[in-house]
Amino acid sequence: MKNIVIIIKLLPFVVSIFGIFAVIADLGFEHPLYKWETFQFIYLCAMCIGVISILSRYFFKNPRPKLNVILIDLLLVLYILILVFIDLEMLIKNHFSFMLFLKERIWVFIALFLIFIRELSSTTFDFKRIMINPAQLFILSFLFIIAVGCGLLLLPKATYTNISFIDALFTSTSAVCVTGLVVVDTGSYFTEFGRYIILLLIQLGGIGIMTFTSYFSFFFKAGSSYENQLLLSAMTNTEKIGEVFDTLKKIILITLIIEAIGALLIFQSIDIETIPSVFDRTFFSIFHSISGFCNAGFSTLQNSFYDPAYRFNYPIHLIISFLIILGGIGFPIVFNLLNFVKKFIKNIFFNSILQKQFNHQPKIINVNSRIVLATTSILIVMGTSLFYVFEYNNTLAEHGFWGKIITAFFGSVTARTAGFNTVDTSLLAIPTTLIMLILMWIGASPGSTGGGIKTSTFALAFLNFLSLAKGKPRIEVFKSEIAQNSVNRAFAIITLSILVIFISIFSISMFEPKIGLLNISFECISAFGTVGLSRGITASLSNPSKFIIIITMFIGRVSMLTVLIAFFKKLAHHKYRYPTEEILIN
Repeated sequence: MKNIVIIIKLLPFVVSIFGIFAVIADLGFEHPLYKWETFQFIYLCAMCIGVISILSRYFFKNPRPKLNVILIDLLLVLYILILVFIDLEMLIKNHFSFMLFLKERIWVFIALFLIFIRELSSTTFDFKRIMINPAQLFILSFLFIIAVGCGLLLLPKATYTNISFIDALFTSTSAVCVTGLVVVDTGSYFTEFGRYIILLLIQLGGIGIMTFTSYFSFFFKAGSSYENQLLLSAMTNTEKIGEVFDTLKKIILITLIIEAIGALLIFQSIDIETIPSVFDRTFFSIFHSISGFCNAGFSTLQNSFYDPAYRFNYPIHLIISFLIILGGIGFPIVFNLLNFVKKFIKNIFFNSILQKQFNHQPKIINVNSRIVLATTSILIVMGTSLFYVFEYNNTLAEHGFWGKIITAFFGSVTARTAGFNTVDTSLLAIPTTLIMLILMWIGASPGSTGGGIKTSTFALAFLNFLSLAKGKPRIEVFKSEIAQNSVNRAFAIITLSILVIFISIFSISMFEPKIGLLNISFECISAFGTVGLSRGITASLSNPSKFIIIITMFIGRVSMLTVLIAFFKKLAHHKYRYPTEEILIN
């Protein structure tokens, strides 16, 4: 009897999975028109069972869903019922003619996806019984998305011509790891279905699939186990366990808001003559907004923004640049800045309008935010200045005064994990190339959508140099002392990054002896920093070299330190210490 109850509970979730597989088969494979009736029947069954499952939670399940879920479920049920009635031709009358647009299959696909999310969120996953630590789960979640993405890109209708397994794996890894290196042109090689897959992979890879699934699970189930919260707090770097799901909600909400604003601004900046179709302009805007904020660097343009139609479109360059900065600065910093702005506005309101004076002003911008913001600003300014100087008579020669500044600014920003380009990267001067290598290696900030060793790591290393030069035994900045554990992690990350990059360069140089060392180094550092910039050698790499780049992109996204933590068992803290000894260094 117990097994029957379990089967009944899991039936809606299993049916929703079949519905998703049917959508994939429908979109991904060529099939005769008469088979549409079979798919239509599967979709109808999945939607009906989905409605029954949602409604049954309010009549038979205890405890019932919380109040703020009722509205979501009510709208979802209403939406599905309208689709079912339209499908059964029960609403096609003069009074409901305005709903005929819902006969398009895309609305059914959206409904099935929402049902799947709803059922997945209501399914209980007990991480306590799974012998897995946060680092392992983090790595496995990325491997899972990469594998699924690779499978989807191999579908016949995802590309105009058949794609090889290694190229599909490369593209999926590049999208999930938000790198942007491509072996085939995204805009011309992949169909509309294939580009949608890549866009979804970028979004899931940028924020993380665990962020989405964990938050929706918490939202619909109104709670989570203590073990799950501990696991997620470690993955999201949340200090307070009770704020884990609030943090996840903020990440999703801020991401969607920024991407929506970015898409709207890009849409307004596109010349109608360049993209006449409203639908194509909308997709172009959404694709590049998500790709920009997630620091992915994927573009539907063959030469990215170096394309003649966009090379001098400086408003789009600025929009993409600020999307890259916001995505690469890190969610903790964004939260901290929003809190500062909120407190600032609140103080102005009380001081000016209510004529009340607050004497106590807490330090809202924490040390971590100050370090990241200072380092990011310095890197952007220095990168822009040096790019401007070294490329003035080279790749910037075709631009005017403001065009040179904006293009140099874009080049400085995109080098730190984004991967878009407005100039021909292969024509960059050697000094500029070396500067970009450093920027790609440093990358974005912690807790962001970007890669690299991170700005805070680089800042701690630099501050440590200064402290040692001054003879200070500790690092002090902004009237605070940096914990030794942070310093240890910083130097471990730097050392491991150099090791991974060296092995990658060494390995590819053996397989590609005819490609120059500078080109290989540029490619490997770009892959590790999840940047996506290339000097034009990616598509010509052999399969072994592509596989090395795949591994390098993956390690760059999850970090080598996380990989080591995943494989080594964490030791308990011992209540003893050995005698301290000084080691000769120089």
